[in-house]
Amino acid sequence: MTTTYPSLQTHSPTASCSPALWDALRDVTDPELPISVVDMGLIVDLAQHGSTVKLKLTFTAMGCPAMDFIMDDIRARLLQEPGVEQVEIEIVWDPVWTKARLTEDGIEILRTWGVSA
Repeated sequence: MTTTYPSLQTHSPTASCSPALWDALRDVTDPELPISVVDMGLIVDLAQHGSTVKLKLTFTAMGCPAMDFIMDDIRARLLQEPGVEQVEIEIVWDPVWTKARLTEDGIEILRTWGVSA
């Protein structure tokens, strides 16, 4: 079973789960593979409160060398969204990342690149 995340394709633009922000984060890719942080399952929680977006983010490993790049890209992309003036990112290690967090698209992308999912 794979995980699914909100999207404007499945939710109203005004839904409390912020589908437009989830879709925006699909533009942010891992620096090593062409897979979005959403399809990789790195976004644990995402909510907008006024002009501030609060995001909980995990990584596949504590020593991930791309952590700062990914956070900078997330922040830059979300600040392009209408009404977003501030982005707060909290790194969390619970839940622990596993391949169960991958989307179906993410699994297919990894397989295409020769990575077992």
